Amino acid sequence: MYRIENYIDIVGKGVIASIYKKASKLYGKHIVHVNSTYQGGGVAEMLNTLVPLMNDVGLDVGWRILHGNPDFFTITKEFHNGLQGQSIKLTSAKIEQYLNTNRIFSKFTHFNHDCIIIHDPQPMPLINYFKKRQPWVWRCHIDLSHPNESLWNFLSSFAIKYNKIIISNINYKKSDSPIPQKIIFPAIDPLSLKNHPLTQKEIDTCIKKFNIPTDKPIITQISRFDKWKDPQGVVEVFKRVKEKIDCRLILCGSMAADDPEGILIYEQVKRKAAEHIKKNDIILLTIENNMLVNILQTISKVIIQKSTREGFGLTVTEAMWKGTPVIASNIGGIPLQIIDGENGFLCEPKDYDGFAEKIFEILKNPFLAKQITKKAKESTRKNFLITRLLSDYLDLFIDTFK
Repeated sequence: MYRIENYIDIVGKGVIASIYKKASKLYGKHIVHVNSTYQGGGVAEMLNTLVPLMNDVGLDVGWRILHGNPDFFTITKEFHNGLQGQSIKLTSAKIEQYLNTNRIFSKFTHFNHDCIIIHDPQPMPLINYFKKRQPWVWRCHIDLSHPNESLWNFLSSFAIKYNKIIISNINYKKSDSPIPQKIIFPAIDPLSLKNHPLTQKEIDTCIKKFNIPTDKPIITQISRFDKWKDPQGVVEVFKRVKEKIDCRLILCGSMAADDPEGILIYEQVKRKAAEHIKKNDIILLTIENNMLVNILQTISKVIIQKSTREGFGLTVTEAMWKGTPVIASNIGGIPLQIIDGENGFLCEPKDYDGFAEKIFEILKNPFLAKQITKKAKESTRKNFLITRLLSDYLDLFIDTFK
């Protein structure tokens, strides 16, 4: 399945030929990616495709998953929130748990590689526990524009040991960092189960299996139940829309292994939406099923992404690729994808009325929706598919091994 030639019909022979040419300079190079979960969230999804494709074009690439207990992931979730601006109490006990988990993992992990890519803060301290014989790259997928100062001071003590830092947005650059920082946009795999074109039979079968009613226009947000995704705010927007248009809201989000807050946020949303849930006007789904996500993004009349912080927002990319209108927050990496009024709509995160008005506009004007989605699909093809991500990584490696 993971063969680079399978993407020729999507991106063209020129793009694939360029990838082969770049890879020819890297034959036999041994690379390893390290992150904290195999499934749940955009990082794992990208690695599931990126690693096999890197191997397919001639590199020797592996993938390691950091082992951590629930206490560790509770702490690193706090770190995630802190990097996005939330206050955090950085105690000695939290620091010790964080460091000890990485120290233990290092004892049964071998890095005899030419380059090591560390994703996000969870495995960041690993660099302390190895004799550094090769380039190390820290790939941060989080919005670093306004991190908690004490937390960033702590984590930057590891960051300065890396050879390069990769971020998703120029706004995340740290002006005081002595380490070279490179911008690489995330991307989606158009051939994955979550993004491949669907037949009507597949749609009908899945709708029946998961008992998804289609008697009203569907508005959907696909996101983990995370406060930064603002699912409670989505409910507020839906209430405004519901006053004028009879429609249904679906909130669909997986419970990632490294995000212990998910169930708490889910319960808060459930309580807030109770009246509409009872009427079957709001449906909450926590099913880990990529086909279901694909179908929801395909059959919905509008995809909303009402985040208050967003490193990039691959759920936006996915919906744009499927030709579904997207209305999203004007924050983080989302404006890198959406040009307001051209291939989607941007609203300020707390502008509930603004979100509602744009939803009205899309639902009432199918011609506008068609124009928007045609441009969205093409901009995604050019900029945010896995082949471009692979090409960017090859450029990174070529530059690193100079």
